[in-house]
Amino acid sequence: MKISLNWLKDYVNIEDITVHDLVDALTMSGLEVEDFVDQKQIYKGFLVGVVKEKKQHPNADRLSLCKVSDGREDLQVICGAPNVDAGQKIIFAPVGCVIPRGNFQLKKAKIRGIESCGMICSEDELLFGDDHSGIVV
Repeated sequence: MKISLNWLKDYVNIEDITVHDLVDALTMSGLEVEDFVDQKQIYKGFLVGVVKEKKQHPNADRLSLCKVSDGREDLQVICGAPNVDAGQKIIFAPVGCVIPRGNFQLKKAKIRGIESCGMICSEDELLFGDDHSGIVV
């Protein structure tokens, strides 16, 4: 069974205990803790970005050439989702992020001859759910 620390805090005062000490205490009390997942580490580096511009990719019918703002700069991103559009706030993974689905680190890539500097993410890629029909808006 998985439980959230936030849920546990509703029932037990664990404010002054580190996660590792809590895991040790639970284990010593006879409860088996198989795993601990730090959500902050899984989604480290991901940002809310804004799609400032969307154009048709010149070398592919089903790809879009997007200009995404990460709050500091505008980056060129190739996206294959049918629901991407200018003006949307999206979940953006810049180069260096590790995508949870597949556990791979993003690098700059050329897609059909044009450089992409990150990824606009779907629910499935982030392990939020099973929907991979489009991006999370």
